[in-house]
Amino acid sequence: MKEEMTSKASTELKPQTPAQGIMKTSEFGHSKFYKVVCSCGQSDHDINFEVEATDIDVSVNTYITVKTDYWSESVKKRYDIDNPYLQELDWTVKDVVNGLVTRLKLTWTVWTKGYIKTESTVAMTEQQALNYAETLKSAIQDVKNFQKP
Repeated sequence: MKEEMTSKASTELKPQTPAQGIMKTSEFGHSKFYKVVCSCGQSDHDINFEVEATDIDVSVNTYITVKTDYWSESVKKRYDIDNPYLQELDWTVKDVVNGLVTRLKLTWTVWTKGYIKTESTVAMTEQQALNYAETLKSAIQDVKNFQKP
């Protein structure tokens, strides 16, 4: 039992400084800017956030790149064409048609609902998520302390 507790304690994660997957990009006393890098390596998935102290509170502003459903196919591509030129032509024509259909759907949704649905995903390791939480806590305290007379 004692060995089990010891091994469990040694595998528990602790916040890191400097933090894996979290980068401070700017600091202005009353505000701090950070970037959380997505584990997949695609920069469109990164989170940029700012922790800012105002006269009345502390705000966290999150900046992400969101994407529409650009990958769906209204017209399915064929993968059984023996001629590589005709295969490429099939894919090119269907990419144009699918792109046009997607754009029409999006604009129709904007006109009828007033908004579009988008998605954003950031994959974090357990350590990175812990570092993210700790960075938020630390930055909030830092900017609040900066505001004190």
